[in-house]
Amino acid sequence: MSPAAFLLLLPLLSAVVIQLLLKRNATISALLSVASSLVCLCISISLLVGHAPNSVALLFNWIDIGSLTLPIEIKLDGYSQSMMLVVTFIGALVHVFSLGYMKDDAGKARFFAGLSLFMFSMTGIVLANTLPMMFIFWELVGVSSYILIGHWYEKDSAANAAKKAFLTNRIGDFGFMIGILLLFSITGKFDFEGIKSALETNPVAPALLTAATLCIFCGAIGKSAQFPLHVWLPDAMEGPTPVSALIHAATMVAAGVYMMVRVGFLVAASATAACTISWIGGITALMAALMATQQNDIKRILAYSTLSQLGYMVMAVGLNAGDAGYFHLFTHAGFKALLFLGSGAIIYACHHEQDIWKMGGLKDTMKLTTLTFAIGTAALIAIPGTSGFFSKESILDAAKEHSTPLFLIAAFVAFLTSFYMARLFIVAFLGKPRSEGASHAHEVPLVMLAPLLVLVVPSLFSGYGFVKDSLLPHPAEAHAGHGLISMIFSTVGMTSLAALIAGVGLAWVLYRGKDKDPVNIRLFANKFYFDEIYAKFVAIAQDSVAAFMNVIDKLFIDGIAVRGSGLAATGVGQLFRRLQVGNIQGYALLFGLGVLLVIFLAVM
Repeated sequence: MSPAAFLLLLPLLSAVVIQLLLKRNATISALLSVASSLVCLCISISLLVGHAPNSVALLFNWIDIGSLTLPIEIKLDGYSQSMMLVVTFIGALVHVFSLGYMKDDAGKARFFAGLSLFMFSMTGIVLANTLPMMFIFWELVGVSSYILIGHWYEKDSAANAAKKAFLTNRIGDFGFMIGILLLFSITGKFDFEGIKSALETNPVAPALLTAATLCIFCGAIGKSAQFPLHVWLPDAMEGPTPVSALIHAATMVAAGVYMMVRVGFLVAASATAACTISWIGGITALMAALMATQQNDIKRILAYSTLSQLGYMVMAVGLNAGDAGYFHLFTHAGFKALLFLGSGAIIYACHHEQDIWKMGGLKDTMKLTTLTFAIGTAALIAIPGTSGFFSKESILDAAKEHSTPLFLIAAFVAFLTSFYMARLFIVAFLGKPRSEGASHAHEVPLVMLAPLLVLVVPSLFSGYGFVKDSLLPHPAEAHAGHGLISMIFSTVGMTSLAALIAGVGLAWVLYRGKDKDPVNIRLFANKFYFDEIYAKFVAIAQDSVAAFMNVIDKLFIDGIAVRGSGLAATGVGQLFRRLQVGNIQGYALLFGLGVLLVIFLAVM
């Protein structure tokens, strides 16, 4: 078995063993899942450092009927190897962190089985060489995320959040499936290189290619939570915080961006699709940032931040700057995982308090957690020298080059990001404690603190050239050969720096020393009322379907099937009743006529 195949199948083996054999032994289950994740990380590092050659390895043929063959193939190239490093690195740290966070959880074994299943599903997406294989694991990611988000299923909010995530993603996945079938009808191919070559050799009608590309993009809209299917992601915070870090930092939500980078040749071939994709990304980035400014739950603030940053990445893909989007995906994974796990440490220390207005003063009681959270925040708001600065600048450069309106939106989003993250940090860490939980907070155990300290390294350094040039397949070219100083003093750099200073400064003025939020914008706090609008739409749809089925029931079922059959039976009964005259001579006559009819039919 090749290392790549072992990398794919080991998490599945871990999940199966835990579920079938170890459910009653939570400690062994947890250790097995953690060991599996660490081995997968070692394999990913060995494949990347060892410069494994680009290759495609067939595991087996899922379907082989006549000329139709659907293989399960593993593709190793720069994208899959670097993405596997991200997935296994964040995954391993989340596993280790979970040893402390889920230590006393009643469903600990089930939780770690779900983590292993998720790692198997995400690995399949990354290593897939064909769209059908990617779609299979795409759906498995949906199932495993449903399990993890709804881990505390006894809570109605968690159960509802899991269902919402699952059903919302099915909408996007249906479009994804249609796109795969359209591409196959156009090219006769399922593998990425085959589709690309077929389109280069035999150009197709622009409208058909646009339709196929946008249908494929529907899958990314669902998984990467883009407008208008963004509503599931914030509610997914009902799951345990390690799940939030795993799903919302580098894995599930990044799958849509990764897939669109894989099919970037489709976006490049359709200007209409590219424009649509870039604007959906820009709108998502802006709306999510505005929503984040009025959230009070620490995890929801980070969730909307993830939505906004994903919008950046999708916008870059639509601007035909997929490498810049992928670069931001790579750096964002590190500092967003740091922030989510840091929020988990804070929630754990504050006795499961998540409202930032019931925190405060944590800089004095959780010094190391405060330091790591500050570094993650610095990377997210793109302070020069951090990893987020380099990758965000590459996206802003692409926007400035291709679309002035999108550049202005991206710059404003940078201002909003600095504002809401500074707000979070000032309210939660500075000032005085505002609750009993905050006043008794203390530093978390080493098993939870160690992953935070490790994630500081990529948060600071993953954007530098010596890292990206060696790990990423096609590093963003926006600042190739340029130093940090020249980047800062470029037009884009100065715009970004102005947005940073303005956002942090405004948050400092508004929130320093405050015990409650002085700003109250209900439209942002209520998330533009999307949930209420969708709920109303669903209710109207349900009422419409019910009314239609009522008409069908009365007209066809009750009217024709029930009443019609009753009337028919009554009519036939009346006919035969008239034949029952009670006269023997009459019966003999009818019998004779019947015999003559039988003889006549036999002779004929």
